[in-house]
Amino acid sequence: MAGTDELRRTALYETHAALGGRIVAFGGWAMPIQYDSILREARAVRSAAGLFDVSHMGRLEVGGSGAAGLLGRALSVDAGALRTGRARYNVICNERGGIIDDCIVYRRSAEEFLLIPNAANTEVVIDWLGRLNAGPDAAHIRNITGDTAMIAHQGPQAAAMLNEAASIDVGAVRPFASARARIGGADVMLARTGYTGEDGFEIITRAADAAGVWRLLMDMGAAACGLGARDVLRLEAGLLLHGNDMSVDVNPYEAGLGRFVDPDRD
Repeated sequence: MAGTDELRRTALYETHAALGGRIVAFGGWAMPIQYDSILREARAVRSAAGLFDVSHMGRLEVGGSGAAGLLGRALSVDAGALRTGRARYNVICNERGGIIDDCIVYRRSAEEFLLIPNAANTEVVIDWLGRLNAGPDAAHIRNITGDTAMIAHQGPQAAAMLNEAASIDVGAVRPFASARARIGGADVMLARTGYTGEDGFEIITRAADAAGVWRLLMDMGAAACGLGARDVLRLEAGLLLHGNDMSVDVNPYEAGLGRFVDPDRD
């Protein structure tokens, strides 16, 4: 783990260390790239269920009467058209059409949204939103990345496994939808989203509760997986990565993401 002392650590860092995770620098964070074998971890997700710490991803609360308007200016999709509990993948472009980041936006209530930017781009996205957030109807932007944790629970058995642990019927949560629940005493937001090409959920909870949720799901049979397996899985699924497949020098159409740009954003 030498050379990672200056990096940010997620709420699950000590859990990864105790499990023997190989820690590397990723987007300014100290993250596990693998535990045992990248390929074995990838196969676990394809055949059963795996857990990924994705707490390095940003979590930005955007709220207030101006929230939908701000996101309407910033995102390639109309966040204001989302129903409460629904989510959409989108890109954030600069004034020249270059892709600042790709992310998912969730509508949590009439005036509350959650935006999930990539780890290395979180501060850039905050700055861009700030530039667009002007006037008497300005939205409230709160960076809750450090106060929360995010766990991806992915694989064909993830839903059945999570249904035993959660306080709700997770089968009722459709793809690109979210719901509030409790897991092992922790309040969580469950979103049926992910980055592996498999069915599964992303779980957002308080940082203090993350280790308990992780351990409970591992005890139920989910395999601890590192970011190496996540990269293998997203490549197999044909999912793009900002910084590799898109950048501020590429517009959404050049990146093959034109279907994620609403017509009025052209």
